[in-house]
Amino acid sequence: MPIKTIEPRRLYRQIADQLRGLVERGEYEVGARLPPERDLALQLGVSRPSVREALIALEVEGLVEVRMGSGIYVRPITEARTHAVSVEGPLETIRARQMIESELAAYAAAHMQKAQIAGLRNAVALMQQEVDNGHTPTRGDRLFHLRIAEACENSVLQRIVTELFDERHNPLFEQLGSHFETARSWALAITEHTAVVIAIANRAPDAARLAMATHLSNSHDRFTANITPNATHGGHTELPATPRRKAAPKPA
Repeated sequence: MPIKTIEPRRLYRQIADQLRGLVERGEYEVGARLPPERDLALQLGVSRPSVREALIALEVEGLVEVRMGSGIYVRPITEARTHAVSVEGPLETIRARQMIESELAAYAAAHMQKAQIAGLRNAVALMQQEVDNGHTPTRGDRLFHLRIAEACENSVLQRIVTELFDERHNPLFEQLGSHFETARSWALAITEHTAVVIAIANRAPDAARLAMATHLSNSHDRFTANITPNATHGGHTELPATPRRKAAPKPA
């Protein structure tokens, strides 16, 4: 038998597989609510964003259902997809973008030409137009970030920014967006983009760096908002340590 290459698994995939195993062994029955994300993160020794990515992956696979304001519930295994999702984690992607694009914004503030800055303003205007027309402003959003990358005149960095941005079309990112992207969240993003443009137009690299870092940090926070209003309160919920036994039937 030929030897297969060993590939490291993404952290959220490892978490998702462990939770899937608990469901398949009957530790959580159909309709049961999973423990809060903070409890899962504490018991698994991982960050809450990694747990969020794992739960969204399980939702994409049809194993759980996220009910905003209520919690995360187990769905029938027969309805779940057999194919496990393994794409870039959206929250890790946002953090990577924050590290890269903050520096690109600072560079743009020192080197962008007036015509390029005008193009940046047009990208923000396109975002607003898309929102006003009832659409998700991904065209204007993409154009905004790519135009800042173009100012560095480095094809490698432009490719990296393009590839990272386009990860928002992977199934995890889209599912996450379906829960947390709203007209209000996009209005905040447009305001944050405007702050970046102002800093670049004022030739203020430090302010541009901070504005971009703040925007992407806020974006990360919006995607990790609590699913339930009382997610930070209440008792601590343990993961099952041993297989759950079914209760004996009552005598007729």
